[in-house]
Amino acid sequence: MTGKEKKKMAAAMAAVSLYLEEEAATAAEQEKNPERAGGFGQSPWGLSGRQEIMTMRRLTQLRVFTRI
Repeated sequence: MTGKEKKKMAAAMAAVSLYLEEEAATAAEQEKNPERAGGFGQSPWGLSGRQEIMTMRRLTQLRVFTRI
């Protein structure tokens, strides 16, 4: 992998990391104030779906880091 490709990969991973941090902060805020999040409680289906999404993102990140 060339230096330019490494920089692009680092920038992409930084963007993904920032996005995940913002998403976690939003989720924490919604847990504090569930009425502001639309008034609905947490459903098991919603939690399961979000957990699956996070698992796939983690696996994708691991796959990217093993190629560097």
